[in-house]
Amino acid sequence: MRKLPADLDPRVDVERLPRHIAVIMDGNGRWAKRHGKKTTEGHEAGAEGVREVLKGCRELGIPCLSLYAFSTENWSRPEEEVNSLFQLMSKYIRREIDEIKKHGIRVLFMGEWRELPPTAVQDLEYCLEQTKDNRDMTVVVGLNYGGRQEILRCAKLMAEKARKGELLPEEITESLFNQYLYVSEFPDVDLLIRTSGEQRVSNFMLWQLSYAEMVFLPVLWPDFRRKHLWEAIIHYQQRERRFGSRLEGTEPHSSEFNI
Repeated sequence: MRKLPADLDPRVDVERLPRHIAVIMDGNGRWAKRHGKKTTEGHEAGAEGVREVLKGCRELGIPCLSLYAFSTENWSRPEEEVNSLFQLMSKYIRREIDEIKKHGIRVLFMGEWRELPPTAVQDLEYCLEQTKDNRDMTVVVGLNYGGRQEILRCAKLMAEKARKGELLPEEITESLFNQYLYVSEFPDVDLLIRTSGEQRVSNFMLWQLSYAEMVFLPVLWPDFRRKHLWEAIIHYQQRERRFGSRLEGTEPHSSEFNI
């Protein structure tokens, strides 16, 4: 039986945990400004948030965690900031790889990450190789990732198969579409967490978020700790997940769309 963390909020129902949590790690720049530091220092401080959410999910036995690290839109940021992000990523991999392996965590990447600078790609490939046989938990990191771009990529791949006569339109189903995603073997996202108080999904996992519960926390990412993960899970568990249906004898809330 898994040993639960001693500081776990007692309101968390360990029998009803999400299988797949996705996180938009937002607020590094604002944290840096608030503390009179450079934006690059904010990203460095954000590494602690990554450690905390990884540890919290691992302790609860949540099998899949997805993190939004670098979007296709992030290329528009200052060159110094972009370069520092890649350097930080490489530094984090080299520093944390033994700990990741120790806890049986497999790391995968989604997005056009092979278009990143060569040194970054080399470190990412090293991380993939070192963790490929781990199965206790999977962490999927979005790098050079965009949700719309992922859907377009799926459509193009299927269109190419159709052009070759290898796929008929009537054979296209949601299950088949899933197979063309960057990472296809995992369940849809149950819980999306975004920090910094912003309330939007910012082109992240648009297909996989179809029925996700969304929790927006005011905490800036460098200040994120496991207690904030507990808080988000509690919010998730307080909601009634109907997946577009309605329980018998109930009426929809006026503020909700019911498909």
